[in-house]
Amino acid sequence: MYAAFALCLPQLAHGETLVVNSYGGPYETIIRQAIIEPFERKTGIDVIYDAVGSAAQDYAKIKATKGRPGFDVVVMTASQSLQGCRDGLLDRLDVASIPNLASLTTSLQEVAGSCGAVHEVQYMSLLYRTDKLALAPSSWKDLLRPDLAGKVVLPTFQNVMAVYLLEMMSVTEGGGLIDNIDPGFAAMARLAKQSIGFEQSSAILESYIKDGTVWAMPFWNGRAQLLVDEGLPVDYVRPREGTIPLIATLNIPVGAEHKAAARSFINFFLEKASQEAWVAGYKVGSARADLEIPEALRRRQVTSQEDLSSLKLPDLTKLGDKLPEWGERWDRDVVSQAR
Repeated sequence: MYAAFALCLPQLAHGETLVVNSYGGPYETIIRQAIIEPFERKTGIDVIYDAVGSAAQDYAKIKATKGRPGFDVVVMTASQSLQGCRDGLLDRLDVASIPNLASLTTSLQEVAGSCGAVHEVQYMSLLYRTDKLALAPSSWKDLLRPDLAGKVVLPTFQNVMAVYLLEMMSVTEGGGLIDNIDPGFAAMARLAKQSIGFEQSSAILESYIKDGTVWAMPFWNGRAQLLVDEGLPVDYVRPREGTIPLIATLNIPVGAEHKAAARSFINFFLEKASQEAWVAGYKVGSARADLEIPEALRRRQVTSQEDLSSLKLPDLTKLGDKLPEWGERWDRDVVSQAR
């Protein structure tokens, strides 16, 4: 037995390990099947999946550990990518070590800055129960309808969806995305009175609409499409006032232990076949314009520059500077109004 164990040691000693931090729930199932397992087969690198924390929490951990959070690749949003670059806590990525960066739509990649690789694009949709509402919603204002009193759930401010909802409610009420945000806070205070409360996790948020406790809520369109595909009595819309895209990125903390493997993973994730598998599996859009995507899926996703130009995109650097102030105001003016 000892001889057999000893024979295994050289292989274990020379094996590479990569720690990838991202989300749980359906995301974990799909990323394992579509990306991680094919990557492991192709490279021989063993991936440890760390499904802990939101993008904001993950960046807070990177910041608290001065770029050594214990994971090598992290899934965050363009906002954290820009902030991490500015703070010197994320590695800059380049085409020399990640060739597939060259295949991404330039305008989308530029939004994330030089420290993030855009691997998916979603948008904040309005998800609703088709069996509960006689009139399907078409506007963000519809969340304030009397028939939705006590039938709405909202994200916490730690979920960027709350920030985007605040901005869209501001636009809907005649304000702006960043400047003149007062109408948004006033609308969110009214909406808080309609809601049953606040949740941070997408998995918990969707549980309310799945069991019928909630009849309408903001939700990322990719996750919304998964619920539609499950056969649940739900659907989602892009409200007439428009919406904001969620540009998701792959990042490498500056103190990551396995940087070569991390770059290999990101490059693999951005390959055409990988992106097609990810778009089809997670029902999201892509920053690659050369993908072969079923038309039914393409119609509801962000897959082109034309799609992106139809969405509203706030200045993410300015937005990042506003978040501490807005977070305090959210607790004071919005959360305090919840039922």
